[in-house]
Amino acid sequence: MKIGEILIRRQLISQVQLNQAIDIQTSLHLKLGELLVFQGWIQQQNLEEALKEQYWRQNGYWIID
Repeated sequence: MKIGEILIRRQLISQVQLNQAIDIQTSLHLKLGELLVFQGWIQQQNLEEALKEQYWRQNGYWIID
């Protein structure tokens, strides 16, 4: 699962914000999570938790959905 999808599922950003961030990301060459924190749309802690979830999902350890 992509980080943007996780953040939307957690209701930390909207689809509109994700789309805006992706547009900005292409010109600034930042990672999406870094950009969202830089823009003030999420907290660093939110990003870290979402990245942990992404890691666990990718490695088959995420059971509760």
